[in-house]
Amino acid sequence: MIDQQARLERLLARHPDAAMVEPVPGRPALVRRDQILVAGHDAGAAEDAVRHWYDSRHDEEGVTRLRLRAPAKVDVCELAVQLAGDGRHRRLAVSPNHLVLGQPMWWSGPAGLPRPSRPVPAPEGGRARRDVTVAILDTGLSPHPWYADTDWFREQRDEVAEDLDADLDCELDAQAGHGTFIAGVVLRHAPSARLRAVRVIGGDGVGDEAGVIRALAGLAAGAGADVVNLSLGCHTFDDRPSPVLARTVAALARRTVVVACAGNAATDRPFWPAALKPVIGVAALDGDDRAAFSNYGWWVDACAQGVDVASSYVTFDGRTDFEGYATWSGTSFAAPAVAGRIAGKAAAEDLDAATAADQVLDRADGAVLPDLGVLIDS
Repeated sequence: MIDQQARLERLLARHPDAAMVEPVPGRPALVRRDQILVAGHDAGAAEDAVRHWYDSRHDEEGVTRLRLRAPAKVDVCELAVQLAGDGRHRRLAVSPNHLVLGQPMWWSGPAGLPRPSRPVPAPEGGRARRDVTVAILDTGLSPHPWYADTDWFREQRDEVAEDLDADLDCELDAQAGHGTFIAGVVLRHAPSARLRAVRVIGGDGVGDEAGVIRALAGLAAGAGADVVNLSLGCHTFDDRPSPVLARTVAALARRTVVVACAGNAATDRPFWPAALKPVIGVAALDGDDRAAFSNYGWWVDACAQGVDVASSYVTFDGRTDFEGYATWSGTSFAAPAVAGRIAGKAAAEDLDAATAADQVLDRADGAVLPDLGVLIDS
């Protein structure tokens, strides 16, 4: 087991604007200091409410980010509660800017690193009856023989390239290749899928809620996707959904199916965005049982194999050499199996994504495991 406290310290050192908060003992979360996120229509009211601590306003796609003056030392969690108001109906849609992390790595739970693997056979499938696009919001994509010659990869190759060794230590960053690995899992279940990569986390596996919202808002505004895979997430400071992220997901409506990993902290504490009602939250199995690291709970919708998954990976010469293939464990790799199954069914049977998802998750046809949802054969 890797020293969790040491990992947290490294994460905070690499991201000096981040802080751990723990309003409820034993239920920590990570946020960006001195930042709050506001749904666009509430931005003016929120800006006026924080005028005593206000530094700057940044209007971004799908979200407004308000920066507060660091010397004021504002508790952004307490401020978010005050601005949102008490009771069932929130007054303003506002949230701290939570950090999100890819899930093999979670600083408060088990983690694993990829291991080199022998070549995995390239995905093969029957003729698709329609084009299906899967958006992968992750670390980006590195070239790989499985898709290097496709038009969809050539169109976005430069803008989504992964940064494999940002700290220049001649070693892959903790989650370098995460997006490439996930792309392979999707393609193994949906070989004809067109993938659209959006880089929202770095090679260290760290991003934030604002970046995820911008990417989702971009899809809703026109870039479009049939299925979205989010192998990342976070716990929130109050264990409630971020209203800003929730509204962004809702804006995708049923034309887009969102699949997200359930997280790797071995807890039933809700993990977001997987725990959002419109999102398909996916836990990981190890054989017939829940993987020891996998989250679980009433909010999980499905489960798939997440231990020693084999897929495409980067080529890298370092202290550990990789030649394009790896095995890796995490709910990060159970989620794209479900996303791929949905995309593959939609393509093969000429279904819209929502109908395909309903059929894949049909409880009448599949086994249902307590706190793990519908069993999806990988």
